Amino acid sequence: MLRRIVQAIFIILGGTLGLFVLPELFHLLKLPEARLLYNPYTTTVLGAIIFYLLTFWAVDYVVNFVKWIEDRLVKMPVVDMISGCVGLIVGLIVAYLLGIPLNKIEIPIINTVAPIFLTLLLGYLGFQVGFKKRDEIKALFTSNRVSRRKESEPESPERKTFKILDTSVIIDGRIADICQTGFLEGVIVIPQFVLEELQHIADSADALKRNRGRRGLDVLNRIQKELPIEVQIYEGDFEEIQEVDSKLVKLAKVMNGIVVTNDYNLNKVCEFQKVPVLNINDLANAVKPIVLPGEEINVQVIKDGKEHNQGVAYLDDGTMIVVEEGKDFIGKQIDVLVTSVLQTSAGRMIFAKPKLLEKAL
Repeated sequence: MLRRIVQAIFIILGGTLGLFVLPELFHLLKLPEARLLYNPYTTTVLGAIIFYLLTFWAVDYVVNFVKWIEDRLVKMPVVDMISGCVGLIVGLIVAYLLGIPLNKIEIPIINTVAPIFLTLLLGYLGFQVGFKKRDEIKALFTSNRVSRRKESEPESPERKTFKILDTSVIIDGRIADICQTGFLEGVIVIPQFVLEELQHIADSADALKRNRGRRGLDVLNRIQKELPIEVQIYEGDFEEIQEVDSKLVKLAKVMNGIVVTNDYNLNKVCEFQKVPVLNINDLANAVKPIVLPGEEINVQVIKDGKEHNQGVAYLDDGTMIVVEEGKDFIGKQIDVLVTSVLQTSAGRMIFAKPKLLEKAL
């Protein structure tokens, strides 16, 4: 069906060009002015026949190009399409307004070529600007709608907040348990570019990365299907930005959302750019039992430390304990005295020394 439509368009175009162009071409070629040759019906039919013959060579290219455009438009989110069309319309209006004074200039090149050039250039620029600024345009209309709703309705105590998940916190898996307990309120937002990164990890040739990616996808399925919390998939993208972390920061600014992560570096970037961030490690550290200097803990030293004569042990929650002078106690269960506690967004570390050495002193 598409091939027939393309052929019909070629025939109509050929007939139109034959009617208006062929007589001028015959004059340029200085052909004899025969009545049949310059007859409008003859030139129309001749042009239609020429373009019909061209379809046997060009129809496949045109059909493939149209199908490529159709696939791109079908896959394009509606917001992206509308934003691009709005930008295109604005560009064409500006080109039309600029072309009005140019049409009054009695210079053939300026009053004919310049308006066409402006139309193509500003139409293209308008579409590109509208397409790339789609998220800001969407946020503008959303904020206006919210502000109008606030003015017309009394302020509600319940206000939805957007929690934007990054790849690391999804792979970590603890976010599902936090959602299940009800401590995380609002709407969980999962960007499409994060899903693509997870899928890329899940398809990795490395077995460890592949398992981590698949676990992340399982966590998302659990959050979406089993937990009583609202989940939204953000289908937009920021094509001018390459890094996923930078896209998350940009999305949080556009949506006025909060980034949820356990990535220490992303946490610092969000703080630097004044973007709200929730760090799962901070939450885990906050709910860990408080250990004060001078308290006694029973631990098993399992390996060497980085410094001389240090040993390393772990609590049940995974907190690392660095035992000074603990190298000789590797593999043994001993009592240690806490000397200091270091707590950051990257985790918590406890420094201690064996109680036996304290008694000996």
